[in-house]
Amino acid sequence: MAVERRAVPALKVFLVLLFGILVLFQTLSLPGQFAHMAEGSPDSAYLRWPATIVTVFWVLCVQVVIVATWKLLSLVKADRIFTDVSLKWVDAIVWAIAAAWVVLVGVFLYVGFNADDPGLPLLLFLMLTGVTVLGLLMVVMRALLRQATTLRADMEAVI
Repeated sequence: MAVERRAVPALKVFLVLLFGILVLFQTLSLPGQFAHMAEGSPDSAYLRWPATIVTVFWVLCVQVVIVATWKLLSLVKADRIFTDVSLKWVDAIVWAIAAAWVVLVGVFLYVGFNADDPGLPLLLFLMLTGVTVLGLLMVVMRALLRQATTLRADMEAVI
């Protein structure tokens, strides 16, 4: 428990830092980058707004995961992680990953059918595989949390 007492506040600090960096990317860097790309390459300027919307959406999905992780850490600190409340936050993580995965599949298919070079489709396939693994891992972790929650409720009923 001593490690947990030090790890949770440190993780919260880095979650705040990550969230702040993502807000900067979402509001300044990504829209500015795609505007610059549209100016530099007028033949693909039509992709400016779709690329901006998709990447800002992905950042939003990561922000949902960060907020849900923060809430789960608060539940750990309060020793309430094995409750139904925690399952709702894990569900938020699963749904955010699923939403990002669906959009990533669409981007992968669009790029895959229009690419001249296999580099970007391969990179997107790697990302798609990673997000798939992450999503499935979260589904398994959710099932484990549900089992642990049920076992804890059963133990509390016995005691």
